[in-house]
Amino acid sequence: MKTIFTFLLFILALQSFAQTELSGKITDERGMAIPGANIYLEGTYDGASSDENGNFSFSTSETGTKVVVVSFLSFETFKKEIDVSNFKNQTIKLRESVNTLDAVIVTAGTFEAGDKARVSVLKPLDIVTTAGAAGDIIGALNTLPGTQTVGESGRLFVRGGEADETQTFVDGLRVAQPYGATAQNLPTRGRFSPFLFNGISFSTGGYSAEFGEALSSVLTLNTIDEPTQEQTDISLMTVGLGIGNTQKWNKNSFTFNAAYINLEPYQKLVPQAVDWNKPYQSLAGEMVYRYQFKNGLLKVYGAFDVAQLDINQEDINQPEKVRFDLRNDNFYGNASYKGTFGNSWNLHTGVSYGLGLNKIGINSDQVKNDENAIHLKMKVGKKITERIKISAGADYFVTDFDEKFTEFEGQSFKVGYQNSIAAVYAESDIFFSKKLAMKLGARASQTSLLEEFRLSPRASFAYKVSKNSQFSFAYGDFVQTPRADYIKYSDDFQSEKASHYIFNFQHNKDGRLFRAEAYYKKYHDLVKFDTNGAQFNSAFTNDGFGYAKGIDIFWRDNKTFKNTEYWVSYSYIDTERDYLNFPNQVTPSFVADHTLSVVTKHWIEDWKSQIGFSYTVNSGRPYNNPNELEFMNGKTKAFQNLSFNWAYLLSQQKILYFSVSNIIGTDNVFGYQYANSPDLNGQFQRRAIGQPADRFFFVGFFWTISENKKTNQLENL
Repeated sequence: MKTIFTFLLFILALQSFAQTELSGKITDERGMAIPGANIYLEGTYDGASSDENGNFSFSTSETGTKVVVVSFLSFETFKKEIDVSNFKNQTIKLRESVNTLDAVIVTAGTFEAGDKARVSVLKPLDIVTTAGAAGDIIGALNTLPGTQTVGESGRLFVRGGEADETQTFVDGLRVAQPYGATAQNLPTRGRFSPFLFNGISFSTGGYSAEFGEALSSVLTLNTIDEPTQEQTDISLMTVGLGIGNTQKWNKNSFTFNAAYINLEPYQKLVPQAVDWNKPYQSLAGEMVYRYQFKNGLLKVYGAFDVAQLDINQEDINQPEKVRFDLRNDNFYGNASYKGTFGNSWNLHTGVSYGLGLNKIGINSDQVKNDENAIHLKMKVGKKITERIKISAGADYFVTDFDEKFTEFEGQSFKVGYQNSIAAVYAESDIFFSKKLAMKLGARASQTSLLEEFRLSPRASFAYKVSKNSQFSFAYGDFVQTPRADYIKYSDDFQSEKASHYIFNFQHNKDGRLFRAEAYYKKYHDLVKFDTNGAQFNSAFTNDGFGYAKGIDIFWRDNKTFKNTEYWVSYSYIDTERDYLNFPNQVTPSFVADHTLSVVTKHWIEDWKSQIGFSYTVNSGRPYNNPNELEFMNGKTKAFQNLSFNWAYLLSQQKILYFSVSNIIGTDNVFGYQYANSPDLNGQFQRRAIGQPADRFFFVGFFWTISENKKTNQLENL
C-alpha cells in the first residue's frame, strides 16, 4: 500500500510540474484596460477573465501550439496561434466591433425613412401624415432640404436638377414612368401608394455605384417584406373610393389596393380655375405577392393606372383656348429575390417591365406614343471580414419608344428610338474602426444608341467625432442618356454628365436630429438646340454646361414637446446652366434661391385627434421677360403655402379625416408665358401661370377591419 501511495504522489507531482501559466493584459486600441474580457484556449476549458486592470492569468496542461481566444461585448473576437510555453506577460489589443448600433454610417447625400433605417430622417407614416402632401410620396419629400417647390409640375426637382434627373426604383428595379398623367402646368402625383412600402431612401446626390442613369438623385422604394396581420381597408373620399386587403398563409402573403378617382363631383362643389371638358378620372391598383423560401424571399409587385382628362387651356399665342385631351394607360411590374447562397454570399436579382401608352388630342391633331422599358438586375455581396464588405452586380436596361403625330386632315410623322444600356459595378465598404468608414466603387456602362462607354467612380467617407455626431463626405461622377424629348429626333448625342461633391455633418441624440450639408455639382455635355423647343429640325449639340452649389439644413425634434413632433428644413442654392436654347448661362426657371419648410404634428388625447400643419415659403423663381434686354431677368413673387390636416378617431378602427392646402389663399404665380410677337406698342403680352385653385379641400372616411380590432389607418393619413 505504501508503494502505491508513493506512486500516486509521484504522478501528481509530475502533473503539477507539467502545468504552464499564461498571463497578460487586455486593452483596447488606445491602450485602455478592458475588464471582464473572456480569455481561453480554443477546444479546452482552460481560461480566465481579465480583472479591473485588464490583467489575466491561468494555468494549462496543454503544450505546443494552441489558439488563444479573447472576446468581449462590442469588440471583435481575437484569435491567434501561440506557443503555450512562451505566452507570458502578453498584451492583447481588441478592436471595436463595427457592427454595433453606434458605429459610423455614411450619411452624405442620403435621407433614410423606414423601420430598418439606422438613422431615420422620416418615418413611414410621415409620407402620408404631412399636411399638404395629400398622401403623395413626392409631396412629403418636397418638405426636405435640397428639393425645389415646382407647383405647376408636382415632380421631384433636386439641387438644381430637372425632374427627369431623378430616377425611381421599386425593390431595386427601375421605374421608367414614375409620375401620373397630366396636362401642361397642372401638377401631377407619384404613381405609387405609400401603403405598400415600409422603407424609402432618398438620395440628393453622391449615391452608390449600384444605381446609374441619374444626374441628380435616386429615390428607392422598398415594399413590405412581411405584413403583420390580415386586414381590410375601406376608404370613402371626396375625390373617389379605395379598398385594400391583406391575406397571410404559411410561407406566403398577398396584399392589394385599388382606388377610383373622379374629380368631377369635387369640381362641382369647389370650382377651380380650370376649364374642364371632362375632369381627371383614374382607376389604379397595386399588389404584392411574397413567398418565403428557406434561404430567401421572393416578391412580385404589380401596379396599373388608367387615367383620362379633357381640358381647355389658355395660350397667349392663340385666339381661342387649346383643347387638350389625354388617355394614359400605364403598367409596371417586377419580380425580385433576395437571399443567401454558398458560403454566406448575399444575392439580389430581379426583372421589371414598364409600359406607358398615351393618346393625346391637341385641338384636332393627334399624338400617340408608347414606351416599353425592361430592367434586368443581378447583385451579389459578401462580408469578407468583420471590417470589409464587397458587392458587385450588373444591370441591363432596354427602352423602346415610338411616337406618331397626325395633323388634322394632314400628314403623319413618326419618331422614336431603341436603346439598350449594359452596366457593371463593384463596391466595397471598409470599416477602419467604429469611427471611420469608407465606401469605394465604380460603375461602367455601355450605351447602344450613343455608342459610348463610360466609367464613373464613386467614393464616400464617414468619421464619427463623438457618440452622437459625425462628418461624411461623398464624391461621384454620374451620366445619363438625354431624355426621350431629344433622342426621339436624333441619336447624335453623348451622355449628359455631372460630378457631385458633398460634405455633411449630422448629430442625432434623444429624438432630435440635426444635419447640415454643403454641396457642389458640376454639369458637362448638357443638351442644347437652336429652336424655340426641341423638334425634328433642331440642331442638337452636347455643348451645354452648368453648376449648382448650396447649403441644406434639417432639424427634427420629437422630444421637446409632449405628443408633438416637427421638422424644419432650409435650402440655399446658387445654380446656373447654359443648356436647351439658352443664349447664355443663367439660373433655370424652376429654381428658387431660398426655400424653407416647417412641418408639425400633434396628438390631442382628449379629442382623439392628430392635427398637423405644413408651411413652405421660397424666394421666387426667375423667368424670361422679352421686354427686357437681359435674359431670364424677371423673378416671381415669393411662394407661400400653409396647409392643415386633422384626423379624428370615431372609434379605434374608424377615422374621419380632413385637410386643406393653402389656408391663407396665397395667389402663387409660378412664371409667365409671353407672346411670340410684340403688339402694336412693341410690347410682348403675357399671362400668369398660377394655381388651378386657391385651396384644395379633402374629406375622407377610413375604416379598417382586422382580427385584433385595434389597427387603423391613422399612420397612413
